[in-house]
Amino acid sequence: MEVQNIPLLTQYKMGEFDLSHRIVLAPLTRFRSFNNVAQPHAAVHYSQRATKGGLLIAEATGVSDIAQGYRDTPGIRTREQVEAWKPIVDAVHEKGSIFFLQLWHAGRAITNGFLPNGQTPVSSTARGISPGVDGQEWAPPRRLRKDEIPGVVNDFRIAARNAIEAGFDGVEMHGANGYLIEQFLKDQVNDRTDEYGGCLEKRCRFALEIVEAVANEIGSNRVGIRISPYTNLSDSIDSDPDALGLYMANALNKFDICYLHVIEPRVYGTVVLQGPEDEVPHKLLPMRKAFKNTFIAAGGYDRSKGNLAISENYADLIAYGRSFLANPDLVRRFEVDALLNKYNRSTFYIPDPVVGYTDYPFLEEV
Repeated sequence: MEVQNIPLLTQYKMGEFDLSHRIVLAPLTRFRSFNNVAQPHAAVHYSQRATKGGLLIAEATGVSDIAQGYRDTPGIRTREQVEAWKPIVDAVHEKGSIFFLQLWHAGRAITNGFLPNGQTPVSSTARGISPGVDGQEWAPPRRLRKDEIPGVVNDFRIAARNAIEAGFDGVEMHGANGYLIEQFLKDQVNDRTDEYGGCLEKRCRFALEIVEAVANEIGSNRVGIRISPYTNLSDSIDSDPDALGLYMANALNKFDICYLHVIEPRVYGTVVLQGPEDEVPHKLLPMRKAFKNTFIAAGGYDRSKGNLAISENYADLIAYGRSFLANPDLVRRFEVDALLNKYNRSTFYIPDPVVGYTDYPFLEEV
């Protein structure tokens, strides 16, 4: 099959960025940034997966000290952290890729005793995640006061500015997977009675204020957001995910941001509910039609499902996580329809700088 006849390998213009294919590296939370500082092995990891005209989204990166949900995840708030990212970004740019950084605040998704100086996690609510969810004992949060919210918005703004200084081409707000932004979005978490809770418009206000502040700081053409209306991670559930997703898609148009990145409902925690290979998903279609710029779909895609989604105009780009982790040359493998390496879940969250991170073999090494 010729490359030009493979939908995933067709060119695409994402705003001002010229992409040579539709295969995106999804952001993958990892615990390999010792003391919250990105490490040289990340330059190897990301450059392995970089291709000329490809789009990579770097891992969840904390915007403040209480935003870091897990040990050894990277930050972008201090001078040391910004400087550490620079050679990693340079390594990706040398390969000709576009590189965005995912900005993250874990909110209440933090375990007991993790935060420095005995700080308490913050959230839209004072209700914690149920004990034992995901095998963890979660720290009870405190509800953010209304007068504290502008400070959190400002943390995202400063982090975005720092990311651009580090050389990133743009940033993605992490509004998915049960973290702080989603804790405001979803009605089974957000129990506020002020301007940031209650009706759909008020629950989305926090997310949109962050998007607006970041777009004003670095330019809307360098901003994306990831959301997951249908997922249930960390007790983060909404009673009407269809309405939530559609409202966000329409509201984001006001800011003319670069892209909207949405996780498929077939992703249920760490389980992907697969359907037939020739089945085009449909749940994200209203969001796709409502949002005016680039639409990225993620969750449960393989080569055939990705090709089908692109050919049916269901999405502009497809993000791959675990398969891209296990196959640094995923783009090449999709081009020649080669077998894929199997990922090893047991190494996803270990701190080793090589194992399960930079040691997955390329096609020619198999």
